[in-house]
Amino acid sequence: MPAALHRLPAFADNYIWLFEYAPGTVAVVDPGDPAPVLAAVAEKGLEVSHILNTHWHPDHVGGNLAVKQATGCAIVGPAREADKIPGLDRAVDEGDEVTLGAHSADVLFVGAHTAGHIAFHFPAAQILFPGDTLFAMGCGRLFEGTPEDMFRALGKLARLPGETTVCCAHEYTLSNARFAVTVEPENAALAARYAEVQAARAKNRPTVPFALSQELATNPFVRAQSAEELGARRRAKDAF
Repeated sequence: MPAALHRLPAFADNYIWLFEYAPGTVAVVDPGDPAPVLAAVAEKGLEVSHILNTHWHPDHVGGNLAVKQATGCAIVGPAREADKIPGLDRAVDEGDEVTLGAHSADVLFVGAHTAGHIAFHFPAAQILFPGDTLFAMGCGRLFEGTPEDMFRALGKLARLPGETTVCCAHEYTLSNARFAVTVEPENAALAARYAEVQAARAKNRPTVPFALSQELATNPFVRAQSAEELGARRRAKDAF
């Protein structure tokens, strides 16, 4: 069965994802708030089997215990942050697999935004859940890692197939695009994407998910040629 995605807005700009890997059964990715998750699964008649956490920040794990209590699901999260993941049942790291029905995710270590951050890549479904590592035309702030860490993490994600659907955790696209065009003002693909994003957000339409191939063409952090260049761009974005 082809997997299905359900995007749930939360807080000011978060997205929680329901990955429907079998008919009526979902894994919840980064449930910072339990309310939209429990409302959506009740409305859609879905069963929650797992929670997948990418990193420890409260806007990603704050709903873990409430969702687990309500559904009996198992919680999978980053081994290097195991002590910070509420209700963790299985700790995973680079090279591990998480099997959900007919779909298996490769766990990728992408520590940078937080030291133990992981991503979940489902090759057969062509879906990536990068948490706060990769955004549309952006990357996560370096709260616990270095530019070298982020350069390595983004390089790992950039090597995935271009048709991969990226389900990141925030609607940051417009602010990222505003910065990106200052970095590469001559990038025609970036200018065109910026215009599309402006039009979408003017109508309050989401810009996530998106194809990984778009990032190769328009994301100034993915396109950075060195950790030093990435670090300079990240510092500039932090002050933008």
